[in-house]
Amino acid sequence: MLPIQSPGIHVLFGFSENNMERCLNDYLWGRCPISDTAYNVSSLLPKLARNGSLYLIPSSIKAGEIARVLREGYDVGLLTDGFQELIDVLNLDYLFIDTHPGLNEETLLSITISDILLLILRPDQQDFQGTAVTVDVARKLEVPKILIAINKAPESLDFDDLKQQVESIYNIPVGGVLPHSDKMMLLASKGVFALHFPKDPLTQVVEGIAKQILG
Repeated sequence: MLPIQSPGIHVLFGFSENNMERCLNDYLWGRCPISDTAYNVSSLLPKLARNGSLYLIPSSIKAGEIARVLREGYDVGLLTDGFQELIDVLNLDYLFIDTHPGLNEETLLSITISDILLLILRPDQQDFQGTAVTVDVARKLEVPKILIAINKAPESLDFDDLKQQVESIYNIPVGGVLPHSDKMMLLASKGVFALHFPKDPLTQVVEGIAKQILG
């Protein structure tokens, strides 16, 4: 599921304004059931297609729809109900929610109802401060499991030392250190990185984080 205020992941799966008939905004404005906004994208992941299904619930990328969300907000309770409906109707094992950076109503809701919270942290002082606030909120909301992934780490850094520093600062396990990748930059969101580069070190770290979530 995509952040409502700044959607973007849909691009990785080949979606655009022209081929999205329904989106999360349609559900929030009462135009359709939330299950109608779920697109089965399993065909993009052949290994997954043999064992299960992957659904994408995109948010609208139309400027008017985004402006309406920013201007009027939306019913947070309705969104919560929608999450449960998706789990029931689609028989989901996992529901992943990609939230807007920082703390807002959408993020707080997602943290409150989550069993696992994965925080993405860049090795940057601004991120360190912002993450400290989010960690504090998550602890007060008693999230059962919290992990940190360090993103865009320069290869010149000592990853083991960086991992230990972050774990010491937040007292939270670091699931993995994602190196800065020129391949990722050159791919330019034209697809899912792990499918294009399955043996790349970055993909291996992502797989490691995924195993910790599934475990």
